[in-house]
Amino acid sequence: MSDSKRKPRRPLRRSSALGAIALGAALAATLFLSPPGTAQGAPPAREAAGPQGQTSLRAADPSVLRAGSTYVGVQSTGGGIVVRQASSTDGLATAPARQVWADSRGRGEVWAPEIVMDGGRYYIYFTAGVGAAHRMFVISSASPDSGYGAETQLALPDGKWAIDGSLFTFEGQRWFVWSGWAGDTNVEQNLYIARMSSPTQPTGARYVISQPRESWERVAGNPFINESPEAIKDPNGQLHIAYSANGSWSEQYCLADLRLRKGGDPTYVWDWYKSNGCLFGSNRATMMAGWDPTLHVNGPGHHTFVLLHGDINTSPPAGPRFPSMYHAVAKGTPYSWANRHWYTGTFVWWGDTTYSRANVPGPTSDKGWSLKFFE
Repeated sequence: MSDSKRKPRRPLRRSSALGAIALGAALAATLFLSPPGTAQGAPPAREAAGPQGQTSLRAADPSVLRAGSTYVGVQSTGGGIVVRQASSTDGLATAPARQVWADSRGRGEVWAPEIVMDGGRYYIYFTAGVGAAHRMFVISSASPDSGYGAETQLALPDGKWAIDGSLFTFEGQRWFVWSGWAGDTNVEQNLYIARMSSPTQPTGARYVISQPRESWERVAGNPFINESPEAIKDPNGQLHIAYSANGSWSEQYCLADLRLRKGGDPTYVWDWYKSNGCLFGSNRATMMAGWDPTLHVNGPGHHTFVLLHGDINTSPPAGPRFPSMYHAVAKGTPYSWANRHWYTGTFVWWGDTTYSRANVPGPTSDKGWSLKFFE
């Protein structure tokens, strides 16, 4: 295929802003799980926004957490990063943007900042670079919107191209998960995981946990994409990594899930079971059986779970809907990066869901919790 017909290798895509559903409304919702295929109740109330959760923010790549009664989110703005704070997630859309970091060293394109808390301190992880030089960096502060120092490059194992990284703690061990290349060329973006001895210090090797090898992950064309990994823990205590599949240049962009088997090793790829299709997407042909495509948006992806302190150990139980955010393009609007908006949404845990696979080591299926996302 000639270069003129190829999809973009990695565009200037990362511009973020904030806006979402109020957590109190989601907590007040009393929707409980029922077997797959059973109709669900009405969605929780939303504050005023765009149609079906569209915020006024024409942007991408959400990241937001809750600290007490305050919602904190980050976005990239050209050569810098800003933080917004508000008393509701919807309020973030109009909250003042305070710059906390500027690219004074000429790092390059700044993509997808991700904010987490660890030990009472805020850490913002982001990608910066040009072309094949993109790498992960981190800044930190005791305050969410001031006091951040100079960026430090994360010494990720193998030192390859890396984006969309995030820190989490599971069963007492810190982990870092990100999207990256196996080598030095953009053939496919895999999901990798590595141990962390501190919020800024990787240790040991990197381990691949997902590659875009399923047919429903390859409909947008080359290069093939797994990116934007977000960790969460289900009601059974099992680890999930929800991620975006297919290229963000396409309305085939969608969310899928990796579930670590009970007692599994996060570094062993065959202990991870992948959903058998998209769990949140706009193309019926790529959806997992029992999951319906979106009605109001195209290409939903790069989501964030709104968790207390961004800590997966505060992941919600089974039962009510809880807030999430994602970017997408409204149906009826030409699909392009420029037309992406932040959207509010909700999710629930969905029980007794089997993920199956073939011709691989270990058991060919695993039953447990999955996720349903709602516009």
